Amino acid sequence: MFICGKKLNKPVEKEYNKIVQFIRDLYNQPEGFIPLHEPRFHGNEKIYLEECIDSTFVSSVGKFVDLFEEEMAKYTGATKAVACVNGTNALHLALKLAGVEPDTEVITQPLTFIATANAISYCNAQAVFIDVDKDTLGLSPEKLENWLKNSVKFDKTTLKPINKLTNNPITACVPMHTYGHPCRIDEIVEICTKYNISVVEDAAESLGSFYKNQHTGTFGEIGVLSFNGNKILTTGGGGMLLFKDEKLAKKAKHLTTQAKVSHPWEFAHDEIGYNYRMPNINAALGLAQLEQLPKFLKSKRKIAESYKNFFSSCHPDPDNYRDVEGSSLTFITEPKNAKSNYWLNTIILKKQN
Repeated sequence: MFICGKKLNKPVEKEYNKIVQFIRDLYNQPEGFIPLHEPRFHGNEKIYLEECIDSTFVSSVGKFVDLFEEEMAKYTGATKAVACVNGTNALHLALKLAGVEPDTEVITQPLTFIATANAISYCNAQAVFIDVDKDTLGLSPEKLENWLKNSVKFDKTTLKPINKLTNNPITACVPMHTYGHPCRIDEIVEICTKYNISVVEDAAESLGSFYKNQHTGTFGEIGVLSFNGNKILTTGGGGMLLFKDEKLAKKAKHLTTQAKVSHPWEFAHDEIGYNYRMPNINAALGLAQLEQLPKFLKSKRKIAESYKNFFSSCHPDPDNYRDVEGSSLTFITEPKNAKSNYWLNTIILKKQN
């Protein structure tokens, strides 16, 4: 058998075939393509979409946008939520609101989707990559603090952190909850507060995940969610900003609508804005999906439990299956103090080849 152009030796091929057979049995699909993730539409999606179409408000205003924002804020515990056309735009706007400017630096992690780094580049800022922890797959607080101790000085006037090597200001930190597993976000926020660095929390993959009983995306100054078609909840395409500060949320909503000043007929724009608002028709789909989120989460955790049992049974020490050194494959489970949405199930391989 060949994988990526390489011939597998017999023991590896046997292990590979065992995993493939387990997955096919799990999804009751003996042959053919098994998608990474499929959305499910078994609730009020068609009802809300028809209502939206009948209202003719299918674009950037309408009741479903407001309802979706209100219900998402309620679910996550955020003070306010602002819907965006996608998660990448939401990240970009969050960074702008956090004060990221050209020729500044933003700390993030290398294990993330490209959108995290792209959003930093949209601001003409530079990404600084700090390694992740193996148990969370998210930004390591220890490595973050070590880098800051050795690489940062403070501007005597503004007290803002400056990279000693580049002399560029460090304006924000973007930790990401990888595959839905919460990182040690409270420690990261504490460290960044000490260094006067804003935290923009990339929770694009972690809707429904909690750390110490608090929803991901609500620890930092701003949190970002994604509702792409492959996420646990989808609007077809969409994102959401989560806020603690109502004034900052109001500013975000203003910027997402081209910074248009409210007026019965005049078109006045008081600053550079963006066409980032989520259409009402997408919000209608999202609201129906949000109503089913508990069911989606239950299904995800049930599937993850099956994976966990399978991979732990393959491990030489089933009670210590997180020990990556003890097996060629290790299934990633939710970290300590966390409840993960298990958006995507993940294994770590002992050897790359």
